[in-house]
Amino acid sequence: MSENKTAVDALVDQMLDQNPRQREPREHERFRGDYPIVVRGLENCFGEQKVHEDLSLEVNRGEILGVVGGSGTGKSVLMRSIIGLQTPSAGDIEVFGRSITDARPDEEIGVRNRWGVLFQGGALFSTLTVGENVEVPLRQFYPEMSTRMREEIARYKVILSGLPEEACSKFPSELSGGMRKRAGLARALALDPELLFLDEPTAGLDPIGAAAFDRLTRELKETLGLTVFLITHDLDTLYEICDRVAVLADRQVIAVGTIPELLETDHPWIDEYFNGPRGRAAQASQARAGG
Repeated sequence: MSENKTAVDALVDQMLDQNPRQREPREHERFRGDYPIVVRGLENCFGEQKVHEDLSLEVNRGEILGVVGGSGTGKSVLMRSIIGLQTPSAGDIEVFGRSITDARPDEEIGVRNRWGVLFQGGALFSTLTVGENVEVPLRQFYPEMSTRMREEIARYKVILSGLPEEACSKFPSELSGGMRKRAGLARALALDPELLFLDEPTAGLDPIGAAAFDRLTRELKETLGLTVFLITHDLDTLYEICDRVAVLADRQVIAVGTIPELLETDHPWIDEYFNGPRGRAAQASQARAGG
């Protein structure tokens, strides 16, 4: 067991490739402002292709914001810009009231330990167990934490995500698609984040599994006081749990609001998206649930 733990330690350290002193999070108070995320004048380019131009967005504290848009509108690029994985060509991004555009969040302003991210498909390390995957952020930001404490926190987060405790010892290849999503969610929650980023969390799930994940997201948001940035194309998810929806088109956020507010706009993509066959089906399902 000890040899295995040593191998895991070495593997995770290689993945992180950081000096432990750089990983120590700064102490902070929970954000009390109105907008934990503010994007102003964002521009993202890939060669000659301009994905975003003068894009602006404010995310309200404590809301679940759904982010939708057609293929190629840069939904994931926007998320990656906010979490520091994509360097914008222009504009400014503030997280918790501090600009991160030209800063290194983990070293200079210490905000990276205050958000969690669930990437598409879970993005789990295939050579680590579920429990060890959940421990990765703890190793990154709290290198002096005892092994027993890390394991206990990981176990709690796995259960919190809706998985059985025994899932801690399983490898990603031994899990179903829905279970891998929940394992990725457990890792995203490892550091008790204030912000939770979810990229297509219900993609590939059957309707029952998708509905269960939606309910879990809403429960975690209410219980933990999270602000959730949720990229999705699932209309049922938008109707069921999102407080507002931001629509990406024409390289910008063209509208933000509740679904009834968006239905009053006259943009052709919004009309086609919410009033098309799937949109009407989602509306009918929501009406039946409400009735």
